[in-house]
Amino acid sequence: MVDFKKKIAESIAQVLEMNVNEIEACIENPKGTDNGDYAFPCFRLAKTMRKAPPVIAEEIKNKLQVNEQYICKVEVVGGYVNFFVNKEKLANEVLQEISKSNAYGKSEIGKGKNVVVDYSSPNIAKPFHIGHLRSTVIGGALYNIYKYLGYNVTGINHLGDYGTQFGKLIEGYKRWGTEYNIDENPIEELTNIYIRINQACKEDEAILEECRNNFKKLEEGDIYCVELWNKFKDVSLKEFQKIYDLLGSKFDSWNGEAFYSDKMAEIVELLEKSGKLVKSEGARIIDLENKGMAPCIIEKSNGSSTYATRDLAAIMYRARTYDFDKVLYLTSYEQVLHFKQVFETAKLLGLDEKYTNGLEHVPFGMVLLKTGKMSTREGNIIKLEDLLNESISRAKEIIQEKNPNLENKEEIAKRVGLGAVIFNDLANSRLKDEIFDWDTILNFQGETGPYIQYTYVRTKSVIEKVGEVPDIKNVKISLLLDDASSKILKLIYNFEDILIQVTEKSEPSILSRYLIDVAKAYSNFYNENKIIVDDKDIQNARVYLTYAVGKVLKTGAGLLGIEMPDKM
Repeated sequence: MVDFKKKIAESIAQVLEMNVNEIEACIENPKGTDNGDYAFPCFRLAKTMRKAPPVIAEEIKNKLQVNEQYICKVEVVGGYVNFFVNKEKLANEVLQEISKSNAYGKSEIGKGKNVVVDYSSPNIAKPFHIGHLRSTVIGGALYNIYKYLGYNVTGINHLGDYGTQFGKLIEGYKRWGTEYNIDENPIEELTNIYIRINQACKEDEAILEECRNNFKKLEEGDIYCVELWNKFKDVSLKEFQKIYDLLGSKFDSWNGEAFYSDKMAEIVELLEKSGKLVKSEGARIIDLENKGMAPCIIEKSNGSSTYATRDLAAIMYRARTYDFDKVLYLTSYEQVLHFKQVFETAKLLGLDEKYTNGLEHVPFGMVLLKTGKMSTREGNIIKLEDLLNESISRAKEIIQEKNPNLENKEEIAKRVGLGAVIFNDLANSRLKDEIFDWDTILNFQGETGPYIQYTYVRTKSVIEKVGEVPDIKNVKISLLLDDASSKILKLIYNFEDILIQVTEKSEPSILSRYLIDVAKAYSNFYNENKIIVDDKDIQNARVYLTYAVGKVLKTGAGLLGIEMPDKM
């Protein structure tokens, strides 16, 4: 497709002594259509040109030589030069591109670049609760979008399968294992043991010390501890897979913390060689005071490893195995300091700067209950499986009430219920905390996943009534130049750019909001225009635009991890 922004930048570059790419980076999308389709701000030029921005804007406009095939009008408003795209050219570009491929917006801009996405990463032997949903769906959306843009992507489920918590669980099982039926109800029973041993640790420091020693034995390969640990891991993964099957989540690697247990000695050795590994209160640390941070603990006073040691081993392994350009770590913002410490320490491992510069923490807000933060130790959590099944159940009730004769109600309710939960999580900035509320998360009105699905179903219904999608050769583009049609076409034109913005900011909500805008624009078009009419040319044009909307909604929702129903 024609890149209108680049065309504008090239025109401006003929007037100003600036690089085309630099100009293109400055060009903005105005909020109101009255200000055109693109705007070039002149404020940053005022200092060098020693003129007021409106004067500079007027000079640029007067000297511009624009190709009317692409730009039909140029205006100055304040310090902006506003550009109006040729509507017919844009419409033709969009619909021709839609006609060529089932993967509209797909790109090769990431060709030859390797991206690792570290996401989901639940702790084994603990319930998969709604707090894990954020990492799973945000990471899954980024994984899908990077792949769609041509990157070579590796998705890793870095399981929390190591650490002192397993020393606690082993101790609890030693003491009370016979009281619990782990084979029948594994996660719930292991959680009960974990809550009980935590309480015991609070009451008796000696029990906590036993737990720490258990983890040390686990690291040293103690047969009893390793066998128990494997049992806990196996039963946990079977339970987690039920959630992943519901969400459609897939991973290329399940290497968790334990995978790096034999790779940490090299990390310690490299840090020793750097001369920065020092002793402090019996532990071994990297002092980061000069970076304004607390020390990064590499070994605890009893010789056992830490999260940081394992994360450093993972960085080394991933650099060698995946030759990554970027690694995204999807965790809550509670771990911001941890990753700053780890990334700073990674610079001491002798890795190429390409790798240390490619480490990126993608933090997100917490999911909170109305009563505050969730905690497995305290036993106040909402299990994700319960949430997803409840959402599906409620979706089924709504479908039963509104369309009792609908076929495949079970499958449609599943897609709508899961879509509501996923979209709710991806609709707002990832950094924003979510207060969990059943009434909000399962609201099927307004700017929600079900609204996007309903709009898609409406496009399918229109095409079904007509009986076919017209050939693009029989579509008169000139009949789609009204404001409602043009708004849709401009939104569709921006689809690839929206996906690129998601990767630049690691922010799937950009795509979520975009899909809402497309759905709203089509609803407005649908209400203003009768689609099935006697005039075949008008019908063909409007049906083809409807087809294009459906295609973009389905593709965009799919990238977020949401499946579209054909009927609702």
